[in-house]
Amino acid sequence: MSTVYITWWAWFIGSAILSRLNKHWYDNIIIVDHLDRSEKWKNLVWKKYFMYYDKKDFLEKIKNNEIINKNDIVIHMGACSSTIEKDSGYLMENNTKYSWYLYQRCKKVWARLIYASSAATYWKWEKWYDDNIFDLHPLNMYWYSKQLFDEWILKDTNNFKNLEIPQIVWLKFFNVYGPNEYHKWRMASVVFHWYNQIKQEGKIKLFKSYKIWIPHWEQKRDFIYIKDVVKIIKFFIDNPDKNWIFNVWTWKARSFNDLAKSVFNALWLKPNIEYIDMPDWLKQKYQYFTEAKIDKLRQIEYSENFFSLEDGVKDYVQNYLDKWYLVY
Repeated sequence: MSTVYITWWAWFIGSAILSRLNKHWYDNIIIVDHLDRSEKWKNLVWKKYFMYYDKKDFLEKIKNNEIINKNDIVIHMGACSSTIEKDSGYLMENNTKYSWYLYQRCKKVWARLIYASSAATYWKWEKWYDDNIFDLHPLNMYWYSKQLFDEWILKDTNNFKNLEIPQIVWLKFFNVYGPNEYHKWRMASVVFHWYNQIKQEGKIKLFKSYKIWIPHWEQKRDFIYIKDVVKIIKFFIDNPDKNWIFNVWTWKARSFNDLAKSVFNALWLKPNIEYIDMPDWLKQKYQYFTEAKIDKLRQIEYSENFFSLEDGVKDYVQNYLDKWYLVY
């Protein structure tokens, strides 16, 4: 039986993938992470797996050809995703080169690789969120570290035309929310932050709009619930003939106002929203509309329906946040 490796398993998406696979009776799983002093270890509770490796030990085993074998499946969610991380050398080692070593090992032994890119690499307005576009221009070092590895893959595979690996799937995530993100704090979803705002202050604070044609409440994002994300990843595990680059979103942008009301409704409360000034440093970078094309995902016969915004928020708030931050 093939072994499944999940890197950065204790983080948000990685731990949810582990949970999903456990629900489908997978237990021949090796998990990889670095358990520091954060609370992310709690995402391990009640999960089933065969072995745990620290990310440094795992990398050494890869370099020594001691781990990952033919037909194994590597689900690589690893990266430092902080957009304010200033240590460029660390980001290159942790995000770019680590991924490259994994890819080379999978290629050498004929193992499968499913890995997380980032939708943050989409930048030019005329090219927003089209997973057929590769000429992208990241704005910070985190984005660049992810984009650089993507470019290496495109070059090595001749834009996926000459694959020397049984499967490589490159997924772009953005605006994911749901249980198991609690340790992320500043980088956690707005649903998590707004739930806590309501509990502490009885209201939600939304940034004002600085575009005269967009009302304060109509900035929009393409939000996706974590349970939809892991269903998509399970689809690729079950379909080893599927390769290429795919957006993992819903293709249905919703306003922050809709999202805020969904959080209040999930708590059976009347909406109380305060519109606040946006910091000057954010005004030039703020995204007023994000919506990703997912036609490529549908074309390969992924036919599952997505959680609606209201249903996803309700499930997250009532079954996880309101139950002492229960993990998935």
